[in-house]
Amino acid sequence: MFETLTDIWKERKLIIVLSQADFKKKFVGSYLGIFWMFVQPIISILIYYLVFQVGFKTNPVDDMPYVLWLMPGIFPWFFFNEALQGGVLTLSSYQYLVKKIVFKVDILPMVKIVSSLFLHLIFLYINIFVYLLWGEYPSIWWLQSIYYLFCNLTLIIGLVYLTAAINVFVKDMSQIVNICLQFGFWLAPIMWDESIMPDMLRPFLKINPFTYIVNGFRDSFVFHIGFWERPVNTAYFWGISMLILLSGVKLYKRMEPHFADML
Repeated sequence: MFETLTDIWKERKLIIVLSQADFKKKFVGSYLGIFWMFVQPIISILIYYLVFQVGFKTNPVDDMPYVLWLMPGIFPWFFFNEALQGGVLTLSSYQYLVKKIVFKVDILPMVKIVSSLFLHLIFLYINIFVYLLWGEYPSIWWLQSIYYLFCNLTLIIGLVYLTAAINVFVKDMSQIVNICLQFGFWLAPIMWDESIMPDMLRPFLKINPFTYIVNGFRDSFVFHIGFWERPVNTAYFWGISMLILLSGVKLYKRMEPHFADML
């Protein structure tokens, strides 16, 4: 664990360079370039707005438009979804580097994660811009989103290291991840509010660690609630996230000597 963190810190400049190249590679041959990165998320938000706000008249928070409630929850998911989908294929995407003896293979998952992070930071700025445009006054609570961004990163790093290592040996792993992400999207309270669920089912929602992240971003932008006011949820999230992180990095390091032979 500490060896991997040390390598990441030492090679941070190389990670950023590779991440920038990976980010730009997504637009090679495209006339509209980076514009396409925004099209699908924005269209998705527009569709959800038309269906839930205009169609079903959904209003989870009094006197707040549905779109302002939706954005703080769905933008972290876009980051989580893209980073995990790309991260699971990290080693096959960079197999020419994996086969280089002198290259530190344990930094490769961070390349896909940082590449996805670039776009997520842009979406955070868009979220703030839309809030200001709608007449919401800046709040010190918005700074708490930095903490929840760190939470999201921790969970993503653990899952990417875990799934990327397994995918080298089990090629179906990427398909399994995609299916789990589809279920995860609807099982987390991204599109719907927890209050619509029966009281007996609400505790089961907390089992999904991403629920903590979604609620946390909404606490920062909508409800203005500190993470220290949810001590049980915070303790559970960090317990499960650290378990995933430690397991993912340990498995990755154990399998690392065999990556080059299997690719």
